[in-house]
Amino acid sequence: MRQIAIFTMGTRGDVQPYLELGRALTKAGMGVTLGTHPCWEGLVRAAGIGFAPIGPDIDIQQEAAAIRGRSKSPMTSMLKTMNFVFQIIKNASGDIYAVCRDKDLIVVSHSQMGATEAEALRLPTVNVTLQTEMIAQPGRPRGLGGRAIDALIGRQMARPYNKIRKLYGLGRVSSMDEVMSPRLNLIPISRYVVQANPYWDGRNQIVGYWYHEDEGYQPPEALRAFLEAGEPPAILALGAMAFESRQEREKLDLFVRALQNAGMRAVIQGFNKSLEGYELPGTMLSCGAAPHSWLFRQGGCVIHHCGFGTSAAAMLYGAPSVPVPHVLDQFAFAQRLYELGVGVEPVRADALSEQRLTRALEQVKDQREALAGRAAALSRKMRAENGLEKAVALIQDVLENP
Repeated sequence: MRQIAIFTMGTRGDVQPYLELGRALTKAGMGVTLGTHPCWEGLVRAAGIGFAPIGPDIDIQQEAAAIRGRSKSPMTSMLKTMNFVFQIIKNASGDIYAVCRDKDLIVVSHSQMGATEAEALRLPTVNVTLQTEMIAQPGRPRGLGGRAIDALIGRQMARPYNKIRKLYGLGRVSSMDEVMSPRLNLIPISRYVVQANPYWDGRNQIVGYWYHEDEGYQPPEALRAFLEAGEPPAILALGAMAFESRQEREKLDLFVRALQNAGMRAVIQGFNKSLEGYELPGTMLSCGAAPHSWLFRQGGCVIHHCGFGTSAAAMLYGAPSVPVPHVLDQFAFAQRLYELGVGVEPVRADALSEQRLTRALEQVKDQREALAGRAAALSRKMRAENGLEKAVALIQDVLENP
């Protein structure tokens, strides 16, 4: 049996795509070990995948939220978060190396965990990229100034990883493209969301989203009764963006008022700390953890932060979106949802107000039939892409034809 290791870190949304890939590879007869934070052990083992604890046992969602809360600007927040994440990766390198030693192939996540250790052990790798703007475009015409900027950015991105490479006696690299697999970079995004760039090289393969149906999920009686008591509610699912320390309670108040203004029922995920002792109106319910594959199908729309995983789930399960992007690639996903006609115009978190959010919710109500129709059609097309089947076949080819 071929043995594969996959490494990732971060929030549930950062772990979920690799969990789905690991599940599919296991089903195809391969031995899979997923290395990630100790807090995700139960999730990984429940999927029938081998688990290896990597890094500290922390809730990175709350840690990242604390960094955002202390930062004066989105750019400062991003840089501090990246430095925090890199320190975890660097400190965990020994654990990653140990897991790699008896493996036949390493799947390197978007954080580049495992790339250096695999190179040191001369093991083949397959990359996974979630942010397509990070993919090199070697054939793209660039002026002298553009090339200089690309080189500067490349060196800045590579600098922290060169510290890990030094631990193993490996030479410095000037860009992250130099540590990418020469054979295969999987892009688990639908071609209806992102088109292949003509300047990418052939190893970059858009395969479609990776997802799994939680068919055995049984909702709590309170949630079931709430759903049966009225029209489909809005689903408020901000993921890690619901952790904002002192701002969390204010944000929750704003969403509750806007939903009331729009006359909408709602199911709320997250905001766990703020909801302690918080009296929600009778038209709203806090539901805690529930698989998006089930929950999003119950709603009339989903209000979300446009993270990679939540955006994918909204489209895969046919839910119209109210996009509230906060940082980084969330803005691009929010705009794409709007362009595809499955979401209303985005409401940026840095410009969030009761009035703007109320107006967006009212637009969803007014356009619900058209939005739902387009969302259902897009869902059917995306699910027909069979992203996991394509990914497994491509990985098998790398193993069988080194």
